[in-house]
Amino acid sequence: MSGEMKLVRPESVGLSAARLERVGDWLAEQISSERLAGASVLIGRRGKLAYFRAEGLADQTSARPFSADTIVRIYSMTKPITTVAAMMCYEQGCFQLDDPIALYLPEFRDMRVWAGGAAPIEDTVAANGPITVKHLMTHTSGLTYGFMRANVVDEMYREEGIEPGSGEATLAEMVERLAALPLLCQPGSGWNYSVSTDVLGRLVEIWSGLSLDEFFRTRILEPLDMRDAAFHIAPEKQKRFASCYAPLSGAGLASVASAPSDPTVRKTTGFKLQDSAAESSFLTPPTNFSGGGGLTAGMRDYARFCLMLLGGGELDGERLLGRKTVAYMRQNHLPNNGDMASMGQPVWSETSYEGIGFGLGFAVVIDPVKAQILTSVGEHHWGGAASTFFWLDAEEDLFAVMLTQLMPSSTYPIRRELRTRVYQSLID
Repeated sequence: MSGEMKLVRPESVGLSAARLERVGDWLAEQISSERLAGASVLIGRRGKLAYFRAEGLADQTSARPFSADTIVRIYSMTKPITTVAAMMCYEQGCFQLDDPIALYLPEFRDMRVWAGGAAPIEDTVAANGPITVKHLMTHTSGLTYGFMRANVVDEMYREEGIEPGSGEATLAEMVERLAALPLLCQPGSGWNYSVSTDVLGRLVEIWSGLSLDEFFRTRILEPLDMRDAAFHIAPEKQKRFASCYAPLSGAGLASVASAPSDPTVRKTTGFKLQDSAAESSFLTPPTNFSGGGGLTAGMRDYARFCLMLLGGGELDGERLLGRKTVAYMRQNHLPNNGDMASMGQPVWSETSYEGIGFGLGFAVVIDPVKAQILTSVGEHHWGGAASTFFWLDAEEDLFAVMLTQLMPSSTYPIRRELRTRVYQSLID
């Protein structure tokens, strides 16, 4: 890597160059074993970039290599950026975390909740409290995703076309339709991955008076010099856009909500084209800006976002958030300091959620032993549906970002495998 992505000697930031070779060996193995078509990993510590490696192809058809400037669909790694946008509005006094969202979106008054079990969609009860802004940030709103394919509520999402980032409807129109559907559970009673962050993005538009696209561009992306991050791929950047792949066999996107308990899942390799870089819908500017999963970005972009958060909200003289706000976001905000497993979500992607709570915009590790992952208390992270991933560890002043393009993210336990190889490289 060159220019503004210059790497320092790993030992200067307490990492072993020799032991970091295990990261590179692992990454090369993902390609040679046909788990992934292409991928890259960046590791930073103490405000510096210490390690980068890219392997494989961004596009098999053209044999274009995966490189430092490859642009990918980051999908749900958009969510922390949207939450940062909302917290910027919070610092300006636009709202309080316990505000009912109906104060700003009146269509969410008088919500109904599906009765659950085998009950039909028409069998509902009144919500026992309002959806709050904090419920949106922590995915405890009672909303869901249509791709879950688990119950009659998400079936209705599909029937009503509640699909963030797609179609001709604007974000405001999609949110209005969403409010007419019943909730999956009572607000605050369960953790359910959902369109909550898309609703939060709509609130950012209301609070700021800007479209989410404009807010991102002028208040976050340009100040942080995240040059390639956008809701679509500009024509001059299409040659750097990666194709997205899927495993040759296995479940679809809904499988991210269940554990790969069948050991044959981890033995299945090989992939097929899922979304061509040459024909992707991301080549066209959307009318619906999805704060939950609409961004494309490159490695440099997300590295700068991570550096800002580890810098307490500031990077290169540009302050997006106050340091107390960032520290507050990375605390566990689930009731009674519970983990996601206690809130009804035992597994997400390939990872058990025992010992993992949720902050404002990302998951937070509250008990590494219970979670059975090598990391620090307070480490916070999130990933995208195409197997991208990042984590921030304030205790170690360390971050890592992995970019690749394989859907769904539950296909292989690559996030756990990478974590171990990064942490074993620490020497002080």
